[in-house]
Amino acid sequence: MSDSILIEGDQVIFLPAFSPAIVVVQPGNLEGSGPATIGGKKICVDGDEAKVSVAGCAYMTPQYSIPGTGTLKISALAGDQKAKKTQTGGKPVLLKGGNFTAKFEVQSPAQQPPPGPGAPLPDSATDYSGKGMFVTTNSKFMGD
Repeated sequence: MSDSILIEGDQVIFLPAFSPAIVVVQPGNLEGSGPATIGGKKICVDGDEAKVSVAGCAYMTPQYSIPGTGTLKISALAGDQKAKKTQTGGKPVLLKGGNFTAKFEVQSPAQQPPPGPGAPLPDSATDYSGKGMFVTTNSKFMGD
């Protein structure tokens, strides 16, 4: 099934639920590395998704209510987000598709307020898993 080809500057939208964590998400942008262009912007190809990184996002969990921070990344594309036939420069182009798997890497752990006097307890998790999607400005060119 054909879908819109992703191009340089297209938005990467992360969903806030990284269960059990809730992340104050910010959008990222795709950087295209394919040799072909659409409207003067490079086409995104397999591997470009790995360069997306949105640092400085706050998060907390029900247990750790003092916010921490981390970085949002794409950990895996959905099966319909990489073209099976359409290529540029020998690599499959990226398609809008469904929802990719996202990863939130903890840089500064959220903390649990202490039960009594003493220091807050830090979240021991180093990352959380969530979802996200692409928003493209390309509505004309499709890939399979």
